[in-house]
Amino acid sequence: MSRGHKWLTPSMLTMALGLAAATAPARVVAQQPKEVEVALVVPLSGPWARQGVLERMGAEMAIDDINKSGGIKSVGGAKMKLIVLDTGDSAEKAKNAAQRLVAQNPDVVGGIGAWLSSFTLAVTEVTERAELPWLTLSYSDVITGRGFHYVFQTSATADRQAELALPTIMELAVKVTGKKPTSTGVIQDNTASPVSFMKPMRAGGFEKAGLKVLVDEIYTPPLSDATPLVSKVRTSRPDFVWVISTSIPDDSLLVQKFAEMGIGPSRLPIVGNGAHFGAPELLKVAGADVLEGILIAVANWSNEGQGQRQLIDEFKKRTGEPWLTQDSLSAYGHVWILKEAVEKAGLADRRKVAEAIRAMDTSEGAAKYFAGNHIKFDEKGRRVDAPLVIFQWQQGVPVTVYPQGPGSAKPRWAMK
Repeated sequence: MSRGHKWLTPSMLTMALGLAAATAPARVVAQQPKEVEVALVVPLSGPWARQGVLERMGAEMAIDDINKSGGIKSVGGAKMKLIVLDTGDSAEKAKNAAQRLVAQNPDVVGGIGAWLSSFTLAVTEVTERAELPWLTLSYSDVITGRGFHYVFQTSATADRQAELALPTIMELAVKVTGKKPTSTGVIQDNTASPVSFMKPMRAGGFEKAGLKVLVDEIYTPPLSDATPLVSKVRTSRPDFVWVISTSIPDDSLLVQKFAEMGIGPSRLPIVGNGAHFGAPELLKVAGADVLEGILIAVANWSNEGQGQRQLIDEFKKRTGEPWLTQDSLSAYGHVWILKEAVEKAGLADRRKVAEAIRAMDTSEGAAKYFAGNHIKFDEKGRRVDAPLVIFQWQQGVPVTVYPQGPGSAKPRWAMK
């Protein structure tokens, strides 16, 4: 051994090995991808519970389908997790649910709900302050008329639906009967969406269409007795009547009273608004004969002719429901929008997710779950060119009659 070298003692060797370990590059340990949390806030109790249940069905199915297909690939295959909260039966309870969501779930990246426009208005006051992106099928134009930056409305707003619905209904009547209606009537509740829906009609729409309003009644839900309202329609006998309610119990009371008084939709055309009018529950409580012929304006509805057959079949098999409603279909699509936004953002960050939603301009992916098959939002958060859809109860099934195309049925119009 040369003089320049020394033998390492055991203690020196131990120190050398420790120093080498300390200075070596740290080993990267793969971590399991975190779950990406999204929220659903809808009524699961009270008079609007059925619609909330339908939304939950659609959202849960989307979560399962996404997770089975590999989760969110840009976030390491992270699975999606749905956090569900009940709004109850009032806007105050809905607001409280949103506050609990924000306080107890700091990692949630986005949410959907809360079905009834009045509830959505309350919920989004909270989610906006938390900079939490929120997708809704609710109709009120006020929801996206407040200058908010984190609220996205996939439905055509109620006022826009009204602008489209009135001339469309008039045109439909002329095509079927060859005669233009000259009078109408209105029964509506005083929640946010019906107020928005009827506003443009009352502000010159009826007059422009050449319609005389023979009866105009507004009530506060829930409705206990429909007799006084329907009696006024029977006395005035307009050419057709708008029934703009928001809950299945009210829908049922009204349409059954129309039938009882001999002015059901087979004799007097009835036009409604909102997917609750197409819920299977309404068929159970009201009956096919009572519903036959009612026309309903909505923002979205399932249609096998639009490439949704597989989804419809899978939903029916999974849930036992007889058809796929707007509530379930839109909730399914909303979860996919959030998934695609997280995929684009590359991380589970609510602000980045909101940016990705604002930048969306696609006819692919989630777009196929919405009427018009295109997703792009304007500066207010409203979906650009969101169309109107009209379905009609025919032989116990709500079928699309407008726009006409593959999968749609021919509309009917009762003759006096």
